[in-house]
Amino acid sequence: MERVCERCCALDVHKAQVTACVHVPDQQGKRSELCAEFSTMTADLLGLRDWLLGLGITHVAMEATGVYWKPVYYLLEDDFELLLVNAQHVKNVPGRKTDVQDAQWLCQLLEHGLLRSSFVPPKPIRELRDLTRYRKSLVWERAREANRLQKVLEDANIKLAVVASRPLGASGKAMLRELCEGNNDPVALADLAKGKLRAKLPALRQALEGRFRDHHALLVSHLLAHIEYLDETISSLSAEVEERMRPFERQRELLCTIPGVAERTAEVIIAELGPDMSRFPTTVTRRAGQPSVQATTSRLASAARARRARVTVGSEPR
Repeated sequence: MERVCERCCALDVHKAQVTACVHVPDQQGKRSELCAEFSTMTADLLGLRDWLLGLGITHVAMEATGVYWKPVYYLLEDDFELLLVNAQHVKNVPGRKTDVQDAQWLCQLLEHGLLRSSFVPPKPIRELRDLTRYRKSLVWERAREANRLQKVLEDANIKLAVVASRPLGASGKAMLRELCEGNNDPVALADLAKGKLRAKLPALRQALEGRFRDHHALLVSHLLAHIEYLDETISSLSAEVEERMRPFERQRELLCTIPGVAERTAEVIIAELGPDMSRFPTTVTRRAGQPSVQATTSRLASAARARRARVTVGSEPR
């Protein structure tokens, strides 16, 4: 079988250990195989990098194992051509399953050009992706906390959500805080309503008359505090995402022209796929299920090609 990579390495990455297998030519021109183990501490990973550089390695492959591949990949990406491969695509022969044998098998595949690398976005997009994914997790957590709060209120027969369309708005929070302070007078609680909610004062008085006990007050106070913390954190993350989206403002505007894609969704798409989506046009179209996605993706791809053309075809390199 044709050999594609002359000096290559494969890494079997675990939480605490990395097993490396290297294929390099020896003094007689034959293939030589070297294996070594390193810990995943930063000092040892730097030693792995120096060892590979000393052997003249050009290509390094590793499996995408949980999150353990990330620090190894990030430390090596500036010095080697890295391939992050899907573990399902490089299954070893049954009965040969050790760290060393996995690394040897992966190195053989790499040597003969039989590996396909997964998409790993550049550093700015990776950082943006971390922010948007964490923000999404907090949004989900806030929704869960709001549901927990509603269950506690139902247990106390406080029907605020029946009357107020936004029970966790400014008026709703003020009423709940008063309840937690021990004020159970429905008339006084209803009088805290603001804006359009004041038109529903009679219904509010009925909704706020329940069986609100001390343990309800304790639960609601903690739930409200957590929801407010989540609101502040989500706002802070959104501000940071907005700042990091400035270089990709044009791409976000184009994505917002797709029916059903709002600004936050566009931010997530860019964070997950990168600003140049020409590598996944079919995937984007199929998942979105909208005819206009193809046109928008084509425009993004055309803009990327035009930028590359201006750099490579210009009269003087920039």
